[in-house]
Formats: sequence, C-alpha cells, structure tokens
Amino acid sequence: MLVTASPASALPTATFQVSAAVVAGCVISGTNTSVFGTLDFGSQSGVATSTISTSYQQSASLNLACTPGTTLSMSINGGSNYTTTRNLKHVSSADTIAYRLYSNAALTTAIPLNSAVALSYSNASNITLPIYGQLTLPGPARAGTYTDTLTVTLSW
Repeated sequence: MLVTASPASALPTATFQVSAAVVAGCVISGTNTSVFGTLDFGSQSGVATSTISTSYQQSASLNLACTPGTTLSMSINGGSNYTTTRNLKHVSSADTIAYRLYSNAALTTAIPLNSAVALSYSNASNITLPIYGQLTLPGPARAGTYTDTLTVTLSW
C-alpha cells in the first residue's frame, strides 16, 4: 500500500500590538511613612554661642523612589513653633531657639517657608531628601530638650 503526502495548507498568520504606558510618579514606602526622619543638633552647652549645623537623617524604614526622570520637589512648612522664623521650643517652657533649613551642605541655599524646592537625585530607587539645618546658640539658655515638628510635602 502506497501513501502519498498531500501538500500542507498554509496556516493563516497575523500580527498584533502589545503596549503599556508607564506614567511618571513616586512612591513612599516603609514601615512608618508618617515619620520621614530627624534633624538632630545634638547636646550643646547651655552657655554656648556657637553655630551648629547638621544634616537630615532619613528614617531607615522609609524608602522614597520615583520613575527615572520624574521632576520631584519638596516644600516644608514653618513647623509647630514658627513666629518669623522656624524655632525649636523647650518642652516645658516658652523658650525657643531659632534655626534655618538649607537644601545644600554648604548652607547657601535656604529652604523657604512653604515654597517648592526642586530636588535632584542620582538613584531613582532610593532618594534621600537634601535637608540641612543650622542654629546659633543664643548664650545662656534654659537646659532641657528643644523640639519642633515640620511637615514635608512632596510633589511630582
């Protein structure tokens, strides 16, 4: 018995498009995203008149990431003790110590009250806020802890 092969019919082919839109954005993630970090001027002498500067320490449990190329900005309010400047306030009295915020380590670019400051970053997956503080101790000051709470608003 002889079997002959019949020609195979051509199967129809077609193409289709696959696409996705990636929109610019940022995400704040971690275990406590309501506390971004601290700005700690440390322990100082109550009679000192020196100028102290420090840099912001971002919370280890916080991660800020943006789509590469996203324009990110921050604004910071006057804090809980604002008068004509930002102030640290003694925890049990009305005594205050004024301080200033800057967006660069050289302390030449002030962070104005409630005004957007454009941020640059080199690692879009792990962005640290560029916040630096400076205070001048006023001389004899009440001993104790001085604090302030600032609100940071991020926009993109």
